[in-house]
Amino acid sequence: MSQDVGARRELTSAVVAAAAAGGLALTAGSQAWAQVTVGRAAPLPPTESTLSGADAAPLVPAAGLVLLAAAVALLAVRGVARVATGLLVALAGGTLAWSGLRVLIAGVRVDDVGGAGAEVGVDVAVAWPVLAVVAGAVGVGAGALVVLHGRAWPGMGQRYERTGSASTVAPASRTDEDRAQDAWKALDRGEDPTAVATPHADPPPGGIQRRL
Repeated sequence: MSQDVGARRELTSAVVAAAAAGGLALTAGSQAWAQVTVGRAAPLPPTESTLSGADAAPLVPAAGLVLLAAAVALLAVRGVARVATGLLVALAGGTLAWSGLRVLIAGVRVDDVGGAGAEVGVDVAVAWPVLAVVAGAVGVGAGALVVLHGRAWPGMGQRYERTGSASTVAPASRTDEDRAQDAWKALDRGEDPTAVATPHADPPPGGIQRRL
């Protein structure tokens, strides 16, 4: 039982981590990653524009969508298919982390904004690429957990099937209070409360008396 509970906890952790990584990736991808200033020949003033994460690193929102879809798939598949899904989660997390690191290290390239041959200034908002890196690390961790342990995890619905079958087979247990009430009712009817009925069989109306 403890192993089953531990497996379900690991499955839940992997699903939540993959979904969280995907949500963070989509959040980061929708934010402004860079403020771009493009110089123009005098007397024209420079132009300014904002690059979102989807513009500066298109793989960020794409990896986020993959992670969200994989989080749902982890609940529906088992065995080898679940391990393959874990590999996909790890790959999407690695892609996400690499996309954020590339912007942090190399910045936004000139050709990303269509400013080749022009004087371009780029001011990167560090917080959102960092968030993408963190989300990627979470995705890689979730994928690794699935690859290492996912084959032994139970499938969706097993718990409910087991519970349902147990409830139909196991008889309803009677408490001491129920037996005490039966004894008092027997006394009220003038019957012997110490009479022993056949196990698992209901006595006929009026009761079966057994005199000592």
